[in-house]
Amino acid sequence: MFESLSDRLSRSLRAITGKARLDHDNIQDTLREVRKALLEADVALPVVKAFVNQVRKRALGQEVSRALNPGQQFLKIVESELTQVMGEANERLNLAAQPPAVILMAGLQGAGKTTTVAKLARFLKDKEKKKVLVASADVYRPAAIQQLQTLAGEVSAEFFPSSPDQSPVDIGCNAVAHARKIHADVVIIDTAGRLHIDEELMTEIQQLHKVLNPIETLFVVDAMIGQDAVNTAKAFNDALPLTGVILSKADGDARGGAALSVRFVTGKPIKFLGMGEKVDALEPFYPDRLASRILGMGDILSLIEQAEQKLDREKAEKLVQKVKKGKGFDLEDLRDQLQQMQNLGGISSVLDKLPGMGNMAQLAEQSDVTKQFKRMEALINSMTPAERRDPEILNGSRKRRIVQGAGADIQDLNRLLKQHKQMGKMMKKLKGGGMNKMMRGLSGMMGQGGLPPGFGR
Repeated sequence: MFESLSDRLSRSLRAITGKARLDHDNIQDTLREVRKALLEADVALPVVKAFVNQVRKRALGQEVSRALNPGQQFLKIVESELTQVMGEANERLNLAAQPPAVILMAGLQGAGKTTTVAKLARFLKDKEKKKVLVASADVYRPAAIQQLQTLAGEVSAEFFPSSPDQSPVDIGCNAVAHARKIHADVVIIDTAGRLHIDEELMTEIQQLHKVLNPIETLFVVDAMIGQDAVNTAKAFNDALPLTGVILSKADGDARGGAALSVRFVTGKPIKFLGMGEKVDALEPFYPDRLASRILGMGDILSLIEQAEQKLDREKAEKLVQKVKKGKGFDLEDLRDQLQQMQNLGGISSVLDKLPGMGNMAQLAEQSDVTKQFKRMEALINSMTPAERRDPEILNGSRKRRIVQGAGADIQDLNRLLKQHKQMGKMMKKLKGGGMNKMMRGLSGMMGQGGLPPGFGR
């Protein structure tokens, strides 16, 4: 997300951040480029105007002129104003209600609303330790109820059955009554979407809102529709007392204009970003962290949180002990590391959150490193346990069998073995305790363009 915006903004700001002195002309030139970058990223015009005016006002004031490093101070102002536009801080769900707390989900058809219901149920169950019940009041879309039932099973949430011959209001009321009976903490009601905003939809959801009086009314909007996402959110906000927005499919939008515009235009906070198809791919929205990522300054906090949640500590500890004891780094260890990387969203996702590595993340994406990692994993899976433990035993016939089993070429296998050998050398340096040695080994392994040798060539 935000690749093109981040790239354009980084280029626009690079020229000014190194300057020891800023004047009206170079500030104006930079802001002109920033304005272009924001408009190309589908940011709403009123948002661009307000943002640029505010940055200009602060940049031409004493805040910059008296700074020891005016260029860096200018960058801080841009980051601060970006954060301000998106809402300053993360706004959590308000669940302070007599159980069950009711969450009503609204949105257009195709926005990923039903999947988002399941993701939210999983988030509340895992992070907030809540007992969650979900129900579908979508009586129009074929198989909508069945889809939610399947997803509820995947995330281990309670499911309240409904049928297309019931009215949405009855489904909502019965679901809340059942939630009380089973002592659920939260009930999430999925509603019908439409291909466009129409009176029938609005009247129906307004009735549902009136009867259920939800503590949270969340609007799910597809980030990939850009400027229309903001207009749609505004229309729903005029019809319903929304409490927040969830931007779905945010991982597929390279521009990111919706994220920068929704809060400013509707006055309602973005509470979550949907960052993939998996049921755990829902991230709380942190404006300050996102502003930092957009400006190529990384997002270490999110990366640490992700690592704590998704990395297998037991495997990591075993590898540390193995290295300390001087045992070799075998291909099973390499496979574990590749799987751990996939759990973190792949190498481009990790690089994107590291300061100054945004360009590397794009390079990794363009080189399709994820595909390369999967091929490496397939090759390792095609080996026998003995071959994984000791690759030295691989002769010509063994190699032919492995590449046939993995659907790969002999060059792919040779490249894998070479990379494994380099990683093994790096692990030996790590055992010696020398950080400098390790960093030299790492830079050697990363090869051209910051990727393992052979990637993207």
